[in-house]
Amino acid sequence: MRIKKHALVGAISAAALLVASCGGDGSADVEIKVPEIPMHEAMGDFEGELNIVNWSGFVEPAWTDKFTADTGCKVNPRVAGTSDEMVTLMRTGQYDIVSASGDAALRLIVGGDVQPLNIELIPNFSDDIAEGMKGNVYDTVNGKPYGVPIGRGANLLQYNDTVTGGAPESWDVVWELDSPYKGKITAYDAPIYIADAAVYLMYHKPELNIKNPYALDKDQLAAAIDLLKQQNQIIGEYWSDPVAQITSFVGGNTVVGTSWEILRKFAAQDNLKTTLPKEGSTGWFDSWLVSSSTPNINCAYAWMDYTSRAEVNGAIAVNFGMAPANTAFCKSSEEAQAHCDTFFAEDEEFFKQVWPWTTPIETCVDGRKDVMCTSFQDWTNAWATVKG
Repeated sequence: MRIKKHALVGAISAAALLVASCGGDGSADVEIKVPEIPMHEAMGDFEGELNIVNWSGFVEPAWTDKFTADTGCKVNPRVAGTSDEMVTLMRTGQYDIVSASGDAALRLIVGGDVQPLNIELIPNFSDDIAEGMKGNVYDTVNGKPYGVPIGRGANLLQYNDTVTGGAPESWDVVWELDSPYKGKITAYDAPIYIADAAVYLMYHKPELNIKNPYALDKDQLAAAIDLLKQQNQIIGEYWSDPVAQITSFVGGNTVVGTSWEILRKFAAQDNLKTTLPKEGSTGWFDSWLVSSSTPNINCAYAWMDYTSRAEVNGAIAVNFGMAPANTAFCKSSEEAQAHCDTFFAEDEEFFKQVWPWTTPIETCVDGRKDVMCTSFQDWTNAWATVKG
């Protein structure tokens, strides 16, 4: 669901001048019903083109030119602004590959829109790929990998240190009615934000028995929506536009709220900081997925292998502002190591506290078989009731 930043870099900079045992542990022991789609068995001749749906900043001439020179595959990118748009575009059958976050990936897998991958044909999917990005339920289903990791990031608590006088230890400052920052709180404007409420409830209301914030039965979803409606009474702004989010923090209208590390950096103010509270958080882990109907399968595999190289994967991560999937990049230079440190690229203990966005589906991805979980459509309908 998130809107990406690279195309907004200039606007973001201008705005700044103007004013849980959690994810990364692999998929649950759960069988998910998916269409039977054969995987690619062997590489053949390159077809000459590759049509990509991508987040802005993921596909740039700085690395696509060499790929085209090496393979003859002309890269035709199509930037999408949200996960919903990516799903819609991939279902047209006009695109070969997509850079999907977890809230889109599982939708595409269950819908039969993408195919399982033959990892043996992607040699750069190696031991250097961060362990926390392998085998997650959002892109690995019934033991079959569907995605090649690109990068990841956490949805952190951003705060104005001048006002808070230090890092809040808990997300309670954005959820509870007695928050001292009432009216100056921001929250992410998307149905997937329901999972953030679920993460908070997992910690503070264990009697709800929420084991995975994306596997909510009807009662658990209702509890999360109740919390979101409570938050609505103290919220100052909801955001989906990064420029507006930064402007609000820089201008003092917002004191605390959900953010990405890259947004704090673009705000370029020392008093704006981020922290991972004790409850943990949600996050976004991105992967390349290949269309089940692509006519350009060899170009698609070549692209996944090429962009898994440390230097190329690192270039994408730096360009976008996230932790690279290939951690070998971190050792390539002092600048690379500094980037990796900023985004916790090699810190699996950090990412064990982060639940990667995963499409809610009726099959409970926490392994429960005695109940039906709520779907993404259920979440979308419920989210529409939050703000009144």
